[in-house]
Amino acid sequence: MSVRPAKHPPALTPPASIPHVKTTIGRLHSLRISKTPITVLTAYDYPTALACSAHPVDITLVGDSLAQVCLGYPSTTRLSLDEMLHHCRAVARGSTSPLLIGDLPFGTYAPSVSDAVKSAVRMVQEGHVEGVKLEGGEETVEHVRALTKIGIPVMAHIGLLPQRHVSLSGYRVQGRTAQSASTLLRAAQALEDAGAFAIVLEAMPSLLGAYITEQLNIPTIGIGAGPGTSGQVLVWDDMVGTWSGHKPRFVRHFADVRKEVVRGVSGYVNAVRNGTFPDSDREGYSMDRGEWEKFLAAEGRPSWTWTPVPRDTPTEDAVAES
Repeated sequence: MSVRPAKHPPALTPPASIPHVKTTIGRLHSLRISKTPITVLTAYDYPTALACSAHPVDITLVGDSLAQVCLGYPSTTRLSLDEMLHHCRAVARGSTSPLLIGDLPFGTYAPSVSDAVKSAVRMVQEGHVEGVKLEGGEETVEHVRALTKIGIPVMAHIGLLPQRHVSLSGYRVQGRTAQSASTLLRAAQALEDAGAFAIVLEAMPSLLGAYITEQLNIPTIGIGAGPGTSGQVLVWDDMVGTWSGHKPRFVRHFADVRKEVVRGVSGYVNAVRNGTFPDSDREGYSMDRGEWEKFLAAEGRPSWTWTPVPRDTPTEDAVAES
């Protein structure tokens, strides 16, 4: 690995002629009013943050989904605040124009308003996020109100609540009955009144997502809530096709990175084992012959020689340098 820090990663840096406007809450409201769809992606580390900033998306979310896609936990409820802070800091180092929001992990805000304030303050001060997201309906209204009162922007989240998947009997679509749809609408309105700057609508009928969006004066971000919301969010690993777990109905793969990872790893292993990597001339370093002879003389082995293993033709798995 090169120890030289990358000043401007070429694969991620856009042309200098494309200005990237910093996303603010005011800009999000302008996008909503103009009916310009808002783009949101999750990011969990410095490289994915760079990608979100370079292309760019409007909001980068350090989602608690990192529990599963990065840390291998069975659900988001296993994620600790300290683990979340670690990933938030990594993303913050690579984030520029997107608004940076971080999920409050399970158990860090629900017990009391005081817990919510303490956890959110740590997210801002130690995680370097610009706002927080929390799951829940009307029961979280006072939490949202308290956070916005002290100047911490809050993105609310209703519908399917992954942190409550056990009590919901799994990851199920919400709002499919008239009563449950009314409950979600009331929750959305109450959270807006409490000061939430935006709200995620997850896994609900498309018509309900569009109706709730029309009743609010803040942006709605859909994930499995249809095209009638103010914007959309996807988990990074779902979007690039690296997640090997269950694929929800609302997920679309916009790349097949998993296939490229398999090709890259298998190509590397094959090249090492068949002796075609590294190439002594193209991927190695030389030494002045006189200095090498001095070294061997000092070692008392002036006649030592090394014969490279015969090289095979590089396999088709090898990826040519650009």
